[in-house]
Amino acid sequence: MNIEEISTGKIYPIEILPVEKSDYKSLTKARYFFNWKEEKDQQIYKLVIKGDNDILGLISFEIIREEWRIHIRLLTVSEENKGKDKKFNRIAGNLLCFVAKIAVMEFAEMACISLKPKTAIYKHYVDKYKMNITGTTLSLEVPEILNLIKEYESDS
Repeated sequence: MNIEEISTGKIYPIEILPVEKSDYKSLTKARYFFNWKEEKDQQIYKLVIKGDNDILGLISFEIIREEWRIHIRLLTVSEENKGKDKKFNRIAGNLLCFVAKIAVMEFAEMACISLKPKTAIYKHYVDKYKMNITGTTLSLEVPEILNLIKEYESDS
């Protein structure tokens, strides 16, 4: 999995790792839009460039076994990677792919990921990631979930 530096086209390999206790000092609301300390009881992962400690994106989620799905509670990219002037591309997609792979490992052909986006970004998830509108949430199921994994894993 990788991200692309938009200004140069350079590709960087990434890692998605569990957030560590020491990371919370740098997870400010100004850079990451949410109070991530409120998510401490959830599964939280960070996206970094291999060999670097700078957190470029974060995701928290919960596994809902009785519904064969993983619900994404929060997903964000760092301030400098948001919008049309962002530094790196593919951060959010890689985080979605990471959760999608966990869903497939857990639930096989019944795998599903869901999220409840803020209204401003709702259409972005539908257009860019082909998410389905499912009431107040958006979701991906098989086969779309496999297409997402294939797109983001193909460059590994």
